[in-house]
Amino acid sequence: MKINPCIHCVRNRTLIFAAAWAAIAAPLAAQDRYLPPGKPDAVALLPAPPAADSGEQAADLAETVATYKACTPEEKSRAEAEEKKIGIANFAAAIGPAFQPDKLPKTTALFDEVLKETEHVVDGSKDHWQRLRPYQVDPTDLRHAEKKPSFGYPSGHSTRAMVMALLLADLFPEKRDTILAEGRQIGWDRVMLGRHYETDIFAGRVLGQAIVRELHKNPAFELDFAAAKAEINNDKGGDDTAKAEVNAVHAEGMEAPK
Repeated sequence: MKINPCIHCVRNRTLIFAAAWAAIAAPLAAQDRYLPPGKPDAVALLPAPPAADSGEQAADLAETVATYKACTPEEKSRAEAEEKKIGIANFAAAIGPAFQPDKLPKTTALFDEVLKETEHVVDGSKDHWQRLRPYQVDPTDLRHAEKKPSFGYPSGHSTRAMVMALLLADLFPEKRDTILAEGRQIGWDRVMLGRHYETDIFAGRVLGQAIVRELHKNPAFELDFAAAKAEINNDKGGDDTAKAEVNAVHAEGMEAPK
């Protein structure tokens, strides 16, 4: 039985098409899941940091030096622990012993992705302004053996802490005030270490709010956020409302476009 040579042509074209599609799909899969490219635009959103030779910069540095010198050993220990690793586990004390991230895989996966995408936004804005960190400007009063390779404005810790705090406050509304206070404290701890100016921290809080607003515009994020809420409520033993929210998000996503 002879095989039609055209069949070989079709097979070859199919293989070529599959390889080309794989090459295209690979970089697409690596893109952010929740935040669209360039959103939020930190450069358009935030004011430029104080000019290096300005009175505002001098006051900013003086505040950082004063805060650094007033930092107690206990405060320094806590701040250094946050520096090594920042994530939702930092909010466990604010939420309470019932919050155990290692038992919440959907919630943990959601925040891991959010933090990764938040870092992309922060890195781009840091590279744009290229503001030196306080200890680089005043190495005499602010001594640090370990230097950071990135620039200082806006603060990445402050931005990530605010993003996590705002989202966790929605997931644990009964703990909203303590969660938000912890998010602000994580940012301020960076000033205590002399890693950032207070204006870096304030900029991070503003950027964090903008990121959360952008996240909630994305149906994929809303679906995953609803699933995290259901997981948390199920862990607390009250999952009916959360399950209804997940079903509602699914139903909305399945509606035909108008």
